[in-house]
This record gives sequence, structure tokens and C-alpha cells, in this order.
Amino acid sequence: MPQLDTSTWFITIVSMFFALFILFQTKISNHLYPSNPLSKDVMLTQHKTPWENKWTKIYLPLSLPLQ
Repeated sequence: MPQLDTSTWFITIVSMFFALFILFQTKISNHLYPSNPLSKDVMLTQHKTPWENKWTKIYLPLSLPLQ
């Protein structure tokens, strides 16, 4: 049974990655992107909630007093 010749695998794999890189670069370069996207001024609105000004305690079931 003949041995499998793997001497050309490296150059085949490297050239495949190089071709894929070139292919994807040309695909990406065909897209038109905005040159300077303007940022919107985001106004943060403050919502008043009933629990904002109070300190609340969270009771875990295991921390409750024994009954």
C-alpha cells in the first residue's frame, strides 16, 4: 500500500487561506460605509421610582427568624 504524500499539503493550505483572505477583502471593500457617522446626543431621562429614595432590605428564606 503506497504512502500518502503530504509534502504539498502545507503550500496548498497556505495558498487556500491566502485566496480566502483576498476574496473576503474584495467582498468587504465593495461595501459603502458612511465616512463620518454623527453621534446622537442621548438625553438620559431620570425616572422617579418609589424605591429610589428608600433603603430596602432583601430577606432570604434562611435568614428569617425561626418560628
